[in-house]
Amino acid sequence: MRPIARRPLLAGLLAAPSFARAQPTWPSRPVRVVVPFPPGGSNDVVARPLADRLQARLGQPFVVENRGGAGGAIGAGQVAQAPADGYTLMVTSSSFPTSAILQKPGWDAEASFDAVALLARAPFFIMVNPEVPVRDVKELVALAKAKPGGLDYATSGAGGINHFISEYFCQRAGIRMNHVPYRGTAPAVTDLVAGTIPVMITTVASANAAIRDGRVRVIAATAPGGGLPPEAPPVPTVREAGIDYEAAIWWGLLAPRGLPADTRAAIHAAVNAALGDANLARIYAAEGATPSPVGPEEFPAILHADLARWREVARIAEIRAE
Repeated sequence: MRPIARRPLLAGLLAAPSFARAQPTWPSRPVRVVVPFPPGGSNDVVARPLADRLQARLGQPFVVENRGGAGGAIGAGQVAQAPADGYTLMVTSSSFPTSAILQKPGWDAEASFDAVALLARAPFFIMVNPEVPVRDVKELVALAKAKPGGLDYATSGAGGINHFISEYFCQRAGIRMNHVPYRGTAPAVTDLVAGTIPVMITTVASANAAIRDGRVRVIAATAPGGGLPPEAPPVPTVREAGIDYEAAIWWGLLAPRGLPADTRAAIHAAVNAALGDANLARIYAAEGATPSPVGPEEFPAILHADLARWREVARIAEIRAE
């Protein structure tokens, strides 16, 4: 008998269960999904049905919490400070990098977060009041060049994503239009329909009824992806119309920086599987959006490219936080 030799073996057997308990498979408890905007917006439309499907698929509650304020910066700051363990996630959109650029919050869009999964994309659309004498991008550019700075365009607010994508269009088209910021999308669309504002670049969801009724004219999409209601005739993309320009709104899932690799992989795989649900696709279609699962490295690259692009657009157009 060799009693000394048995002690290490016994110690190893006792230690093994303890190690297993310290490394539970994600998720082993409820997951908080932060939407850094008030209830009812497009981020909610994307987050809540996704959370329902993750909960059904994984057997743990996925609880959506709205933490609005400062264009999403407050909720994002709360997520950045949470433990990087996979139990605090955030659904946000293309306004995330623009807020990071303009507001200089106490977090960094890349250094403070892991960009885990792209959820959906939707094109914007260039719309004009039907009384405006343009039916395509070429005619809009010609009209804008004929009176530089004399053609107004509306946005949902200064420094918002609509402001960035509109100024980006002007820069790529070589034109100058006059920015008229509103307090939200709805009043801007109301004035577009009324003819107070001639031009606006926005999403289908923001102007669906006006598009269906022919109270606005859609002349181009800012990116591929469809999304127009069936009553509206198809339109080319701006790139197809001859201008080297493409911009889409995206929604994505982020987490505090430093997720363990296996947890990040598990979240990414679960989300991409949920995005394959046909009913989820129908819900997203109401926002003019399409589920867009991509590989694990593609969403970080998209976020990085957006930050670089919007910094340059803000510099040239002198876009500042208000």
